[in-house]
Amino acid sequence: MNKATGLNGWAGQRIKPDQITKYMDQGRDFINDGDIEAKLAAFSGEPEPAQVRAILAKSMAVKDLSLDEVAILIRVNDKKMLEEMRQTALALKIKIYDNRIVTFAPFYLGNYCVNRCAYCGFNNDNTAATRTVLDTDAIRREIAVLAGEIGHKRLIAVYGEHPKNDVDYVIESLKTIYSVKVKTKNGTGAIRRVNVNAPPFSIEDLKKINEAGIGTYQVFQETYHKETYAKMHPANTIKGDYNWRLYSMHRAMEAGIDDVGIGALFGLYDWRFELMSLVCHTQALEKRMGIGAHTISFPRVVPALNSVITPDWPYLVSDDDFKKIMMIIRLAVPYTGMIVTAREKAEIRNEAVLMGITQMDASSRIAVGGYSDCVTAQKEDKQQFILGDTRSLDELIRDLAQMGFITSFCTAGYRCGRTGKCIMDLLRSGTEGKFCKLNAVLTFQEWLDDFATEDTRRLAQPLIDREVAEIKAKNPQTLDIFMNYYERVKKGERDLYL
Repeated sequence: MNKATGLNGWAGQRIKPDQITKYMDQGRDFINDGDIEAKLAAFSGEPEPAQVRAILAKSMAVKDLSLDEVAILIRVNDKKMLEEMRQTALALKIKIYDNRIVTFAPFYLGNYCVNRCAYCGFNNDNTAATRTVLDTDAIRREIAVLAGEIGHKRLIAVYGEHPKNDVDYVIESLKTIYSVKVKTKNGTGAIRRVNVNAPPFSIEDLKKINEAGIGTYQVFQETYHKETYAKMHPANTIKGDYNWRLYSMHRAMEAGIDDVGIGALFGLYDWRFELMSLVCHTQALEKRMGIGAHTISFPRVVPALNSVITPDWPYLVSDDDFKKIMMIIRLAVPYTGMIVTAREKAEIRNEAVLMGITQMDASSRIAVGGYSDCVTAQKEDKQQFILGDTRSLDELIRDLAQMGFITSFCTAGYRCGRTGKCIMDLLRSGTEGKFCKLNAVLTFQEWLDDFATEDTRRLAQPLIDREVAEIKAKNPQTLDIFMNYYERVKKGERDLYL
C-alpha cells in the first residue's frame, strides 16, 4: 500500500455515490449558498431589543430557532443586548444540563492521511511531518496514562483517512482501548466511552464500527461554503467530494449510530455563513432522520506546520465574534451539546463556560503517542496544530470548581441506552440535567478520591457538599439509592450509576 497506485485504488473505492444521492432532494443538497447569503443580507443594522428578546424567550422555551432568527442574532452588536444573550445562553444551559461540564481527552492514533487539506499539518503533501500509527502495545501505553494517571473516562479517538487507519483498524483499536484496566489509588481506571472523530465511512463500515461500541461519531464539514471547500480540498482527493462528507451523519444514523457530532473549522470562510450552515445541518438531520446533532463543535483555525493559513488570512475569527458564535449556537439549538477544545486559550475557555458550552478537553496532547512520551508531545512535526490551553485535567477541574461548575465523568446514559432520540427528548424536557446530576456527583467524587491533588480536592469538596444538599432537597424519590451509592463510592467502589 506504499505505492501510489495502491493508495489510489483504495481511495477510489471509498465513495459510494448511491449513499449520497439517496438523501438529496431532487439532486440538491441541503446547503443553499444563495439562500444563506440572502438571509444574512436581508437583516441589516442593529435589531430592535424587543425583537431580540422575543427570540431569547423562544430559546428559553427550548425551541429551535429559524434561520431568519439566527440571522437576526448575528446582527446584534449592542453590548447590553450581547450581555442579555450571554445570560440567556447560560441560563438555558443550566436549565437543560444543570451546572455540569463533561471532560474528555483527544487521542490521535495515527497521522497518515491521503488527503491534501491546505490548512492541516497532517496533509499528504507535508513531507516535514513525521508519520506513525499506534500498534496495540502503543495504544495500551497511552491508555495507561490517560485512564491510570490523568483519570479520564472519555476519549475522542481521532483517525486520519488512510488504509493504515481503515475500518478494521478502527474496530481493533476501540477494542484495545476498552480492554485496558489500570490500578489507581482507590480503584481501577478505565475508559468507559470512546467517541470517534474519523473520515466519512460507508453505511456498511459504519455498522461494523457501531457494533464495536462507538460513542458519538464526529465528522466536521470544515467549511460549508462550496467554493472555499473546493479551494481547501483538491478535487482528486476523497475529501474533495463535498457531498460525500456532507451526508456522513445521515449514513451514520442509518447505520444505527444514535449520536452524531457536527462542526465547522471557523476561519476558513465567513463565520456568519458557517454558523447558519451548522444550523441548516442539524435541521436537515432532524427533518430526514428524526433527530438533530448530538453535539456541535466550533474549532477555530490555528497555526499548523506548512499551512496556507497566515496571520493576514481574511476570515480569521476574532475573540469577540467567537464568543458570539458560542452564544448563538446555544440559543439556536438549545438541547445540543457544545464542545470547545484546547485549541482555544485558557481565558477564552473559561469565558465559554459562561456562554453555554457543555464539554471540554484537558491534559490534551495531540501528537501521536504524546501521552506516554512527553518529548513526542512537544514536537511540531507530529502535531496537527498548536494547542492554546495546556492545563492539566486537575487544573481545569480546580478552575471549574472555583466558578461553581461540577465536572462530570458520567457515561451512564450511553450504557443504559439513553441515546439518540431518547436522550434528546429528555434534554428538551429538562429532565436529563436533573437526572445526570446524580451520576455527575458520583463520578466526580470518584475522580477526586483517585486522582485529585490536595489543593483541588480541598476546593472541590464544598461544591460536592452543596450538590449533595441540592439532591437531598430536590430528588427525594431517588435519594436513598443515591446516598447508598455515594457512600459506597467514598469507600472505594467504582463505576456505580443510576
